[in-house]
Amino acid sequence: MTATGTPTLLGVAAEAALAVPGVAGLQPRLAHCLAAAAAPTWTDTAAHRMPPEAGIRADRAPDGSGWRIEVRCVLAEGHRALDTARNVHDRVRTAVTSHLATHDVAKPVTVVTVAVTVTRIAARPATA
Repeated sequence: MTATGTPTLLGVAAEAALAVPGVAGLQPRLAHCLAAAAAPTWTDTAAHRMPPEAGIRADRAPDGSGWRIEVRCVLAEGHRALDTARNVHDRVRTAVTSHLATHDVAKPVTVVTVAVTVTRIAARPATA
């Protein structure tokens, strides 16, 4: 797959979202959770972790003019959800647009639309 393929865009978007202060993680979509549950049991004792890209969905626009990115965030307690979601939106859009421009995909202007969904707010761990 090329450098501008969906897996690479997922990684770029996930990295940008996770760099935002207040983002505790990315929530995998239901399809990823079901696939992980149906997978054979791991023989090692290490916990199997879902890649951060599982919380990102990237689709080409129907007319081929750009990309639609969906980010599912888990926020850390103590951060304003609206401000954090806006920051995620802006950083993901900038990172994906920059990635596309770097790889000569944005010959005309490629439109990148980002939707951010806050799935939950993670409580801070209790201190002893």
